[in-house]
Amino acid sequence: MHNVNLLDGIFKNSQQKGKEYLLYLDVDRLVAPCYEAAGKTAKKERYGGWESMGIAGHSIGHWLSAAATMYQVTSDEALMDKIEYALTELAAVQAFDKEGYVSGFPRDCFDQVFSGEFEVDNFSLGGSWVPWYSIHKIYAGLIDVHQVTGSTLALETVTMLADWAYNGLINLSEDQFQRMLTCEHGGMNEALADLYLITEDTRYLDLAERFYHKAVLDPLANKQDDLEGKHANTQIPKVIGVAKLYNITGKEKYKQIATYFWDQVVHYRTYAIGGNSIREHFGPENAEELGILTTETCNTYNMLKLTEVLFTWDHSAHYYDYYERALYNHILASQDPDSGMKTYFVSSEPGHFKVYHSHDNSFWCCTGTGMENPARYNRRIFEKIEKRLFVHLFISAEASYDNDQMVIKQQTAFPYQPSTTITIEKASSEVKQIAIRKPSWFSDEPTLKINGKEVNAVEDEGYLIIEHIWQNGDQITYDLPLDLYRYHAKDDKKKQVIMYGPIVLAGALGRDNFPETDILDNHLALNNHPLIDVPTLVTDRPLNDWIKAKDKEKLLFETEAIGQPGHQRVQLKPFYDIHHERYTIYWNIMSEQEFKEFGDEERKRKAREQKMIVDEVTPNEQQPEVDHNMQAKNSTSGYSNDVHSGWRDARDGGYFSYDLKVDPEKKMYLFITYNKSDFTMEIDGKRLERDFEIKIDGHVLAEEHFNKPNIGELYSKTYPIPTELINGKEKVTVTFSAAKNKIAGGVYQVRMINDPSL
Repeated sequence: MHNVNLLDGIFKNSQQKGKEYLLYLDVDRLVAPCYEAAGKTAKKERYGGWESMGIAGHSIGHWLSAAATMYQVTSDEALMDKIEYALTELAAVQAFDKEGYVSGFPRDCFDQVFSGEFEVDNFSLGGSWVPWYSIHKIYAGLIDVHQVTGSTLALETVTMLADWAYNGLINLSEDQFQRMLTCEHGGMNEALADLYLITEDTRYLDLAERFYHKAVLDPLANKQDDLEGKHANTQIPKVIGVAKLYNITGKEKYKQIATYFWDQVVHYRTYAIGGNSIREHFGPENAEELGILTTETCNTYNMLKLTEVLFTWDHSAHYYDYYERALYNHILASQDPDSGMKTYFVSSEPGHFKVYHSHDNSFWCCTGTGMENPARYNRRIFEKIEKRLFVHLFISAEASYDNDQMVIKQQTAFPYQPSTTITIEKASSEVKQIAIRKPSWFSDEPTLKINGKEVNAVEDEGYLIIEHIWQNGDQITYDLPLDLYRYHAKDDKKKQVIMYGPIVLAGALGRDNFPETDILDNHLALNNHPLIDVPTLVTDRPLNDWIKAKDKEKLLFETEAIGQPGHQRVQLKPFYDIHHERYTIYWNIMSEQEFKEFGDEERKRKAREQKMIVDEVTPNEQQPEVDHNMQAKNSTSGYSNDVHSGWRDARDGGYFSYDLKVDPEKKMYLFITYNKSDFTMEIDGKRLERDFEIKIDGHVLAEEHFNKPNIGELYSKTYPIPTELINGKEKVTVTFSAAKNKIAGGVYQVRMINDPSL
């Protein structure tokens, strides 16, 4: 990216805001948990949020990647000074460990793993929260710094850290290694593959290939979609890693995994804005369930990385059709242009709003990738492959290739202007062809001109290929025909998004009953903030008949008075321009007859639910369980494709518990969802009945006993909570406890509600 510079425009402005946050952050505070993990006194207090938890240290890794990439595209020496200081600090901490370990948490969990006898589940390894995931960010940050700046200190630090991992893992059997990979481990295979390319040390390649998680990747290699219920962003880095390993090893299995995974996620599990997942997990194929906790921003960061690799194998425009949609409508839209703060989830719930991290007390995973995103805008606007120069994206930028023998500039105000101009400022004999993407959203055939004269180009895989003897000053002008059209949700054709070219036009719904702030330490704090009524658009006419441009230069549109009830007019604007106000991405659009039949019952149902639900946990999902302080012993969780839901149980004297908020001013009820097919199980020759207690702060609330098998179907029970158990409390601990030779659960959902009619 060092040869691509952004010119004026929305991406340049966003990049500048992103750089401000990187300069704001204090390296001493980012490195503080690393000092503490080594048993030393930190120079300053560590940051809050996730940096005060067991996942600490991931943020210094993200910061290194972000700062190095931002330095590469801006040449800001203040960033370079901070990078060099961060490297010396990490090297100083590493020197405290004779084997080269450095991270934001103690190494005890890894020492347990290296022994071969260790505890593991999806998000815990050796008693630590996703340790490989967290330390992977430091690997990646050090590698990125070396690749960008050539720093020998960064390379020495990361190779020592890789040697520590190699030596510790070398004696694990294949079964032990695969068991370890049950726990989320980030992109360890990618980092080790990158390190092999730098050092040519085959030990790192061997270890990269050992980080191949068979349970997830083998089905993909066989074109089996087993993604439903899996934690989405746990899987994407694994696939990026095998894609890079294909480039190194040429093993066709790796290529098959990457291409099949990309197809399944993009075509069957992606929302209109280009993001995926709900509550961090993949849902069923062709589901597009709306909610507050949809489209985790990390996922899209990683999907763009994967897309870049796949294009190098198959030069098809459909990869950059997706890339463009996700870049504008999710990545660009995820940063607050005022504060520079980023989103974790991007809500698709009609009438909700974006929630951003705070400056000092969040440090979510998406804070980390969010640091990196603005510096990555320069990527893949142009791409030179052999003698062909691709123009993938219509963003104002200048690029140089072949040691500045060729310089190309693109000037455009897209999407506010339906055209782009590409000037060959310096021509090179190395480039014979220029390939310009012909997007799938074009509303008409484009006009292509060289120096004012219309030319015909050959279309190949969605690109218009121009072969020409290029001269200094040659100018290409290219129309970008834009118009309105509908995106239909995969699970309901009445659920629609209004698009303008690749741009999602969302409903701008104002600040009625808006929270005091949407910049928060806790990303879940406003999940139950009251929604507003979002109108149903009642019409069966073409879009252009009832949507008109109010300000084409700002892409502001307005509907006719078709919003029901009340014949409302609705304001529309690019989703990336909506901040600090309510919005809707998806509308219910239906005819008069459909409105009479269906009305807005779904919206009313959700509004009723939101008023009743005080707190809730979805078992088997990492973040809800972590955020509700899950404690467990002899507990198992999983996902049932039959009922499309995760579950958790406890066995043979075990238990699990969650802390849930209560409202001491109201009568509280515990609302638990079970599965009718759950009954007596035989485990290791022992017959275990589902017989358990439900407790509130240690007091038995109810006893349950399930022993009659039934067809797989979820059902729920409501348990009134005695007032004396919640008096004066803001939260209580709900425990599901099994006696010896018994099972507690499975529990598929836990809700604290204030109305038993839910």
